[in-house]
Amino acid sequence: MKIEEVFAYLCVSDTAAAIDFYQRAFGASEKFRLTEPSGRIGHAEMAFGPMTVMLCDEFPEYGIRSASSIGATPVSIHLHVDNADRMIEQAVAAGASLEREAQDAFYGERSGVVRDPFGHRWLVGHSIEEVATDEMQRRYTRLFDAP
Repeated sequence: MKIEEVFAYLCVSDTAAAIDFYQRAFGASEKFRLTEPSGRIGHAEMAFGPMTVMLCDEFPEYGIRSASSIGATPVSIHLHVDNADRMIEQAVAAGASLEREAQDAFYGERSGVVRDPFGHRWLVGHSIEEVATDEMQRRYTRLFDAP
């Protein structure tokens, strides 16, 4: 089996509202959606630049529940952008909650964290330096050294 792509597939409490939010917060664009006669969205795709994120409404009858319904998410979505500070500010203005302001990190990225109105966690960052893996490990280990 040849794997060519991996997509994030987010279940949200209101896909139509999520599409609107992701457009305003991150500049994503809707590719298409499949809507049941009842109005429930069974599948939608959004373009985040050249990458695709898939969305759907909840389907509790199949055990498909949103992060807001279960009250948590074990996943962070890493959105790599040109300017993390500006994108975080834009996301907050669109309705995201700020979890961590952007800051420079040991792994060569400036990043911060927002939580969208649907319970999903977004790590938004941009590159500030190329860091070799061994140097990254050295810096990471140093974080745990007690002063």
